[in-house]
Amino acid sequence: MAYIQGFLLAVPEENKAKYKEMAEDALEMFKGYGAIGFQENWGVNVPDGKVTSFPMATKMEAGEVCMFSWIVWPDRAAAEAAEAQMMADMDGKDMPQMPFDGMRMMWGGFEPLVAWGEGAVQ
Repeated sequence: MAYIQGFLLAVPEENKAKYKEMAEDALEMFKGYGAIGFQENWGVNVPDGKVTSFPMATKMEAGEVCMFSWIVWPDRAAAEAAEAQMMADMDGKDMPQMPFDGMRMMWGGFEPLVAWGEGAVQ
């Protein structure tokens, strides 16, 4: 069964091009580790909430845009193996400069429950 790693973060608007370049590089890296799908989404209609919302969850600041992204893996074992290999490959190396505040990024792993339509993951 496919396994999806989802990500939610806020990116300064002026860093859109830098973020896109980083994401394109990440796509190639994740493909090399066995990912079978990848999606980066730039928020265009992400309203504030009264109790909770994407902007509240990311502590989005003025001039930032909410990003909703995911990586699709063949299964959870493949995702976990890729993560372990990435960590080993990065051991002792400096982390690249990110065009966003990684401390406000959240992520998690998910298995499809109900799927339909173009682009749906089964």
